[in-house]
Amino acid sequence: MSPARAGRRTRYVGEFQSELWRVPGPGGWVFTTVPDEHAPTVTLGWGRTPVEATVDGKSWNTSVWHEKSGRTVLAVPKRVRGDKDHGDTVAVRLEYDFDWR
Repeated sequence: MSPARAGRRTRYVGEFQSELWRVPGPGGWVFTTVPDEHAPTVTLGWGRTPVEATVDGKSWNTSVWHEKSGRTVLAVPKRVRGDKDHGDTVAVRLEYDFDWR
């Protein structure tokens, strides 16, 4: 990496289609899996990274979670997904900043 890039913050934008899935049980959260090529590195405790997420045109500030299995997931609240639920496909856009190192 060139010295000009060292320490420089860059904005990443990724778009993809993904299927919603629900955690079993009462009140189970609904998630979508972030493909590896769009997943940011961990930047905060508990495996979280702040992102601006857009699902089917509705945007909000949140975090993606990096599971111990290596999978990265995005929780999609009811107010964002509307009538969509487990098994439905959504259009996802993730934006986040990262540092060149």
